[in-house]
Amino acid sequence: MTGTFDTLFQGGTVVTPNGREQADVGVRDGRIAAIGSLGQATAGETVDCRGLHILPGVIDSQVHFREPGLEHKEDLETGARAAVLGGVTGVFEMPNTSPTTTSPAALDDKLRRAKGRMSCEYAFWVGATAENVETLADMEKLPGSAGVKIFMGSSTGTLLVEDDATLDRVMRAISRRCAVHAEDEPRLRERKDLRVPGDPTSHPVWRDPEAALKATRRLVGAARKAGRRVHVLHISTGEEMDFLESQKDVATVEVTPNHLTLAVDEDTDLGTLMQMNPPVRDAAHRERIWRAIRDGVVDVLGSDHAPHTREEKAKPYPESPSGMPGVQTLVPVMLDHVAKGRLSLERFVDLTSAGPQRIFGIANKGRIALGYDADFTVVDLNRTETITNDWIATKAGWTPYHGRSVTGWPVGTIVRGIKVMWEGELVNPGEGAPITFLEALPSGA
Repeated sequence: MTGTFDTLFQGGTVVTPNGREQADVGVRDGRIAAIGSLGQATAGETVDCRGLHILPGVIDSQVHFREPGLEHKEDLETGARAAVLGGVTGVFEMPNTSPTTTSPAALDDKLRRAKGRMSCEYAFWVGATAENVETLADMEKLPGSAGVKIFMGSSTGTLLVEDDATLDRVMRAISRRCAVHAEDEPRLRERKDLRVPGDPTSHPVWRDPEAALKATRRLVGAARKAGRRVHVLHISTGEEMDFLESQKDVATVEVTPNHLTLAVDEDTDLGTLMQMNPPVRDAAHRERIWRAIRDGVVDVLGSDHAPHTREEKAKPYPESPSGMPGVQTLVPVMLDHVAKGRLSLERFVDLTSAGPQRIFGIANKGRIALGYDADFTVVDLNRTETITNDWIATKAGWTPYHGRSVTGWPVGTIVRGIKVMWEGELVNPGEGAPITFLEALPSGA
């Protein structure tokens, strides 16, 4: 096949909707223009992908990049740098910043801050509160908005939506699928005395499976009452999976690499570094989450990247904050599960590209197909590396996976045909742009 392209990705194994195929990919004007044998084509740049797999760009739909207000932990530039160094081409960033992303002005401020600084594509969740319900219908359709995020468990400022009356109001106000942190705040308050000072293993005792299941049941009930769709974030319990497998008409499901990889009864040396909300639980819950992946109950993987400094995490429990970095390690940690046979490469693509596109209605992304944005995560499935703190680009400068050897490694991050990262080097920073959504296309699109 002949033709002229801006960039030609040559000789790789490409994962398309048809499966794996040996093919070249030609890119023109940021879009995929040809897939096949393109040996006779000409291009401004040819990228040798022999021995590598070209995947649709990985989309991480849950990250906390901390800007504005908490830039000592992270900012939009460093968070996006960590993303592309880890093979992630797009992120949805969370609203619990300072100030919170709960108004059109706050959303616009984040978009201005992102322009020219973020190296990956981006969208921003807007937070629901009791005070901004009347504006949510407009905000969820604004350019750059990923939709509405609801915190049923404690968060920043006024973001907490703990009562059913406010939850019902939010559900009636919106039309797009919302994302929800489902932990029951009244139960968490009742059980606070179960936290043992200096003992982070008491964290999942305090925030027990019932706190998660109770909130998830309440959430699905509110969604059905209002006729809405919900996305339940970072499921951590087997009980929730048992419930959610019969609720797929209204509820989609996210899991994190942390809940698939770590266990409170195995990784005891991590201490507060493993502390997150909802908690990492024991190996039995982890195995039930894996079963939900195999059964198709799980729709997406999100890192819940939530960095804190080492000094903050070194505080004795429960003064230590919950959350850990994860956007940079999502791809290598999960590819290691692929190498170990726990996950097929095709299912990984479904969870990180096709899944986000399908449930959030992302325009022109999520698959390698003609006319789609040329967002690629290029990986070496046979490469073994050791994840180290020195490799981590987030301001936090640490990872719970320090010292872990993995097989499968991100070699390149391509955003709209632009080589942003290649072989661990940031090649073209600041090339990210807002992600667009089918339910919020701009006029004239």
